Amino acid sequence: MDDGYRVEYVEKPESSVWGAIGGGLHDYNIQQAGPDHGQGLCYVLAAADGSVAGGLLGETHWDWLYINLLWLPEALRGRGHGSQLLALAEEEARRRGARHAYLDTFSFQAPDFYRRHGYEVFGELEDFPTGHRRYYLRKRLE
Repeated sequence: MDDGYRVEYVEKPESSVWGAIGGGLHDYNIQQAGPDHGQGLCYVLAAADGSVAGGLLGETHWDWLYINLLWLPEALRGRGHGSQLLALAEEEARRRGARHAYLDTFSFQAPDFYRRHGYEVFGELEDFPTGHRRYYLRKRLE
């Protein structure tokens, strides 16, 4: 196939590469599904000295909340901080019009935590990584 294009491997993509690929896909998605009203979401658990001890990163698109990352150090787990972070993210997502939430987690991370908060598994990959599973979970926010 010689149409003037060639495929190249890029070890560390620069922002222009991300912009061309991500921007193109974003524009296409909007053409197909309408504006996504995408907006980031971040809650941190701040220590007394102002340092970030943990937190939650996510985003809302269309009528969905995506929980990208939720992390707390071992010493702070089981104290309700994770539940508080998740509840605040879901509350803000509802305020933005989200009716659903989704995320993924590994079997060695927190699937039971999310199940206790009403999330249900809708997909899983075995041996990802080897000897473990990757779970995909969702929840209705209405």
